[in-house]
Amino acid sequence: MDQQLQQEGYFGEFGGSFVPPELQEVLSYLSEQFYKFRDDPEFKEELRYYLSEYVGRENPLTYAERLTKAWGGPKIYLKREDLNHTGAHKINNAIGQILLAKRMGAKRIIAETGAGQHGVATATACAMFNMECIIYMGAEDTRRQALNVFRMELLGATVVPVHKGQGRLKDAVDAALDDLVRNYENTFYLLGSAVGPHPFPTMVKHFQAIISEESKRQIVEKEGRLPDAVVACTGGGSNAIGAFAHYIDEPSVRLIGVEPDQAPSLTQGVPSIIHGFKCLVLLDEEGQPKKTYSIAAGLDYPGIGPEHSHLKVSGRAEYETVTNEEVLEAFQELSRTEGIIPALESAHAVAYAKQLAPTMSEDQIIIINLSGRGDKDVEQVYQMLK
Repeated sequence: MDQQLQQEGYFGEFGGSFVPPELQEVLSYLSEQFYKFRDDPEFKEELRYYLSEYVGRENPLTYAERLTKAWGGPKIYLKREDLNHTGAHKINNAIGQILLAKRMGAKRIIAETGAGQHGVATATACAMFNMECIIYMGAEDTRRQALNVFRMELLGATVVPVHKGQGRLKDAVDAALDDLVRNYENTFYLLGSAVGPHPFPTMVKHFQAIISEESKRQIVEKEGRLPDAVVACTGGGSNAIGAFAHYIDEPSVRLIGVEPDQAPSLTQGVPSIIHGFKCLVLLDEEGQPKKTYSIAAGLDYPGIGPEHSHLKVSGRAEYETVTNEEVLEAFQELSRTEGIIPALESAHAVAYAKQLAPTMSEDQIIIINLSGRGDKDVEQVYQMLK
């Protein structure tokens, strides 16, 4: 991919920045600061310190022996983002961006959240660095993820329920962008997914690429070679782009993103502009973003990151859907078989890997990115199964 185009926030035809002039000024400054500090030795050293001493990286690449036997195909490995502090991959990016915000002199941090894990990660980082924290969350998601709302408030954040639209992730992003337009002079928007206008998708990928940086090294240490497939769930796309990043230039590795069949942005979306960037979007008859639904609040988004859109259109990555029933089954199977309760989001990847395994041989390897743990979902699953 042309480096200059990528620097300007384009991945093929997707990405870019379609925002009002005053916001473009803010984003251009953010972009300038990101590229300035990204490769700065002191910044990198501080980021590594917090990822190690606070987040608990590096996390294991666990061989799922019983799951491998149960599925009767390739070796199954789990990249354990569920073991990070706060319970998901979101903290990788939150720490990276908060260190950038600190260098830019920001005192007020805003964020959007769907399942609440990015909200918790942002609130955690703000508590550690003593910054004001406002989290926008769809009203429907505050109900589904009440425990995470309490966690955020416990950490000192103000959670603002968004009632307009469906009261879901898209509406929380709308509200956060509105806040940024009004308060850009003193506010840093700590965006959690690999979506939004440039430079957000590039920044989020940079901070999440630690996932595949580690897994690539770990699988070579354990098996002496690269995996045959990497599987991750996709909503906005941050854990998947992190899990894919260091394999994109390895054509022997299949990259497979898994989305809900009720929010299939990559399998059914068309090129359009949403939230200030171009990507594959689910549109209704009137050309507006379609209402979506997923049992996993973090995957409930009608668009997708621009790089995933490019990977789909170029054929480098494959994107598949699974049903709610398959996800619930995978949630329970991983819990019983390996003693690991996954997030509902991560259970989408497990569900598809189960379908993929019988098509592969015993000498092959699948890495499933376990993007988060399921504590936040247990009550919801209990009610659904009951």
